[in-house]
Amino acid sequence: MTHITSILQEIRSFPPPTAFQSQAHIKSVEEYEALWEHAKAHPDLFWAEQAASVLTWDRPWQETLLNKGMESQWFVGGQLNASVNCLDRHLDTQGDKVALIAEGEPGEVRELTYRQLHREVCKVANALQSLGIQKGDVVSIYMPMVPELVIAVLACARLGVMHSVVFAGFSAEALRNRNEDAKAKLLITADGLYRRGAIVPLKETVDQSLRGVSSVKNVLVYRRTGAPIAMEPGRDLWWHDLVPSQSEVCVPVSVESEHPLFLLYTSGSTGKPKGIVHTTAGYLLGTALTHRYIFDLKPTDRYWCTADVGWITGHSYVIYGPLCNGTTVVLYEGAPNFPDWGRFWKIIEKHGVTQFYTAPTAIRSLMQQGDAWPAQYDLSSLRLLGTVGEPINPKAWLWFHEKIGKTRCPIVDTWWQTETGAIMIAPLPGAISTKPGCATRPFFGIVPDIVDRQGHSLGDNEGGLLVIRQPWPSMLRTIHGDHERFLDQYCKVIPGEVYFTGDGARRDSDGDYWILGRVDDVLNVAGHRLSTMEIESALVSHPSVAEAAVVGKPDEVRGEAICCFVTLKGDAIPGEELLKELKIHVVDQIGALARPEEIRFVQALPKTRSGKIMRRLLRDLAAGRQITGDVSTLEDLATLDTIRAASAEDDM
Repeated sequence: MTHITSILQEIRSFPPPTAFQSQAHIKSVEEYEALWEHAKAHPDLFWAEQAASVLTWDRPWQETLLNKGMESQWFVGGQLNASVNCLDRHLDTQGDKVALIAEGEPGEVRELTYRQLHREVCKVANALQSLGIQKGDVVSIYMPMVPELVIAVLACARLGVMHSVVFAGFSAEALRNRNEDAKAKLLITADGLYRRGAIVPLKETVDQSLRGVSSVKNVLVYRRTGAPIAMEPGRDLWWHDLVPSQSEVCVPVSVESEHPLFLLYTSGSTGKPKGIVHTTAGYLLGTALTHRYIFDLKPTDRYWCTADVGWITGHSYVIYGPLCNGTTVVLYEGAPNFPDWGRFWKIIEKHGVTQFYTAPTAIRSLMQQGDAWPAQYDLSSLRLLGTVGEPINPKAWLWFHEKIGKTRCPIVDTWWQTETGAIMIAPLPGAISTKPGCATRPFFGIVPDIVDRQGHSLGDNEGGLLVIRQPWPSMLRTIHGDHERFLDQYCKVIPGEVYFTGDGARRDSDGDYWILGRVDDVLNVAGHRLSTMEIESALVSHPSVAEAAVVGKPDEVRGEAICCFVTLKGDAIPGEELLKELKIHVVDQIGALARPEEIRFVQALPKTRSGKIMRRLLRDLAAGRQITGDVSTLEDLATLDTIRAASAEDDM
């Protein structure tokens, strides 16, 4: 019962644009395949070559790979510093190049060169040392998307201090849980942040979170909004009082390759947060290498990833990967719809963005507003588009391709996880033909497979469990304080020395990988295991549907019945006629096997603050169960009440 029936067929294929391909780092599928086969056959040699050319080392390593399967260690004996790789090594060659272009939601713009960023990082690192922070400590960071967030992260890395960035939209409870688990010694925050024209009071949330938390000795507060806040004497310190007087010179702490770089909490399927630990050398190598090749990086690029640094995408592709590569990074603080739905397109035009990397949820929201918004702006600077966070449905992919990329920009649909550290499967844009909704090919050194629960490989076009068969440098090393949970969740689910991703997937006859979503979200309908992602994709292809989430509900005959939660576009009229039309539409798109048993029209779907739909909550609602597990990452708790009320009305 581990085979997943894949029923959504997509046959459209888009070769790399000729003009793009001629200038790309990797220019043909043959070149890609030769490099991939080399990395597969000789992983030690491949990764040693890359580590020597991509990173700056204080001391060379003695052993490239100490192989203990999925508990491998990389570049053993080597020493380096992450902030040196992001800053110091660029100073002689491009110290005056702009590193950050930061736009606040109110509209102000700040630019920092690599030299300026380096100076500020040194000053903050010295400030942390003055508070007794040293190698081995954990610093919690709860800040808006402003340059000081990047500075704080790199200041920790300069000292060999683990940072634990918590997304600044999380509740006091979520922040408390993470600080307690990490035993954070210092918390860095701001008085507030701007969101849709309002001020979100971060410091107030921090104060609530610290009640009863004994590990945090000091709170360093950056003044962002100027709103009045409470400061606790002896604990709280203003950034502007402590940092400016510090020296602009800070000797970096050289750390071992396997020294922990950061701790990042992610919610599991049960809702219990787990602290993912990433180490220094392997993580830096993975992010820098994937960023260079998958985004086809050029020295003049102005690259924008819309992810918040509170998520792994922000760590890997806002800070570490781009800055290791000496990239100019665009940073935006606010919402995509403030003051209107043209904000993203205005930023691209204003700053000459060349690569635009965002989430399918954002793309669908922007698409829902109509083509008139992007049409108002000059998007000609764009040369590559990217998606991240979840599989993208073909309708949204094609809109992104046509309306934003004007059919001349390749789309890199990237699959990876908090746990993998860096992108695992994605098209190299000058070499691989893309397909709407398809992640395509594995990156160099990544060896995926589709297997059943016993670990047996499945054939082409057979849906199953996605695993990785060889270790890679950027993978997580453990779960903070619970190594057994790491082994049980990732290393022991499938027999053999493989990493279990928790995702379903299929590989087509071209060798391209299609991600089918979390295995937890797969439905078991009359003996068939169906991907919820494919049913959702069929629903949103209907002109009346804005978004959809599909879950299973218990059914005595079929095991599970298909239950759909659907939000409609503004002009759509909910009712029995549309219900029937949507059910017929799903059957027409992917077959009678996927006919929904139930469709519920809702005003909004429950999402995390990163935009991911919390399907486990919808499963409870569909089954009539009480919601269990952590809901502190939910963006709007009122959404659940609204759905409950709508469901109660449907049952009357």
